[in-house]
Amino acid sequence: MSDPIVALSMLAIFLFVILLGFPVAFTLMAMGIGFGYYAYFDADRMWRAYNKAVEAGADQLTQMELWIEGLFNNRIFDLFINQTFSVMANDVLTAVPLFLFMGYIVERANIVARLFKTLNIAARNLPGSMAVAALITCTLFATATGIVGAVVTLMGLLAFPAMLKARYNTSLAAGVICAGGTLGILIPPSIMLIVYAAASGVSIVKLYAGALFPGLLLAGLYVTYVVTRSMLQPHLAPKPTKEEVGDITTLQIFVQLLTSFFPLAFLILAVLGAILFGLATPSEAAAVGALGGLLLTFVYRAFTWQRLRESVYLTVRTTAMVCWLFVGSWTFSSVFSYLGGEQIISEFVTSLDITAIQFLIMAQIIIFLLGWPLEWSEIIIIFVPIFLPLLPHFGIDPLFFGILVALNLQTSFLTPPMAMSAYYLKGIAPPHVQLNDIFKGNYPYLAMVVLAMIILYNVPQIAFWLPDQVYGR
Repeated sequence: MSDPIVALSMLAIFLFVILLGFPVAFTLMAMGIGFGYYAYFDADRMWRAYNKAVEAGADQLTQMELWIEGLFNNRIFDLFINQTFSVMANDVLTAVPLFLFMGYIVERANIVARLFKTLNIAARNLPGSMAVAALITCTLFATATGIVGAVVTLMGLLAFPAMLKARYNTSLAAGVICAGGTLGILIPPSIMLIVYAAASGVSIVKLYAGALFPGLLLAGLYVTYVVTRSMLQPHLAPKPTKEEVGDITTLQIFVQLLTSFFPLAFLILAVLGAILFGLATPSEAAAVGALGGLLLTFVYRAFTWQRLRESVYLTVRTTAMVCWLFVGSWTFSSVFSYLGGEQIISEFVTSLDITAIQFLIMAQIIIFLLGWPLEWSEIIIIFVPIFLPLLPHFGIDPLFFGILVALNLQTSFLTPPMAMSAYYLKGIAPPHVQLNDIFKGNYPYLAMVVLAMIILYNVPQIAFWLPDQVYGR
């Protein structure tokens, strides 16, 4: 069996094993080391010291020690150690735990509950006002945290029961929470974009600048869909009665916005502004954001040692998952490339004689299908690097490709059978809410994602304008 065939077998076995439910990071490491042992096998190097000891008449114990040492004298172990060090020393990834801590601590500061309540009142005259308020809250909170599970779970506890109580259609309400909660992997400061930057070598500050308007475009399409459908089918999202809203003045609304919306918005804008305008590196801005989130918990009198411990624990756990995924992925991909797997895929795609748009469509369909069984982190770290070497051949900017992928990966949280946002919501929803109701509510937002990708492809300046203005080409 030739090395390229071994590489493709390695990829196929990996997919099969993770579909069985094995942990992805450790599966990557095990397969990378296992196939790497075969790829880098060098009998002369491994048994050189042992053979010399035998020739010199060394005792049996010494021979056994050298034989065992020879088993581990394979370049794959050097590669694995070097990859681990490279990941832990990566400056871009330093921002991950800081942004995560910012999100987790803000989640525990009770700001989101205040924000949703205020926006619900402020938007009371709009069709589907509560759903619109939930989407805006999801967008802002997702921007602060970038953690889909946290956003969907918290908004599922706050907004979902409130919409059901207000006689909203179950599927409509569920779709709002699931789709709004996934925006955090697209809108900066997104953890996903940091991971893509580390995997592709694209500047994270340019990625943030490029993803801002596409993220707002998608959020705007979601709001437009909700308002339009609520106008056409008002029974799905009944307007609140005067008794439900109460007698509240504009001044009261402004005061509530001042104490809930503006502090969080200011924190996010300060962090993003510092990154986009070069006032701070992503890691420095993330540190300021983490400190700002901690200060907000004091301002809102929500700080406790228990909440701090929970935030630190969740930050460490998620960061470890990302880092070990990188270690495993880079080991796996290095061996895959060494065996010729990357080359055979590249040669196959280029031999198809397809245009750039056909390549983009093919790549996005593959990523969409991978989103059914896999999570975004696995797709970005393992499979997107397979496409990256092909981008120059088709003249595609890796920044533009990354933003298209970030848009596409919204679907991985909304599409069965994986649809993690649906499972997050089901886990905290009332018993009468069926999983099929949640899936049904997600489908219109999949269409919005596809529409956003079509708009972005036809108007690429949506992604390029801000990076061009701030950083130039």
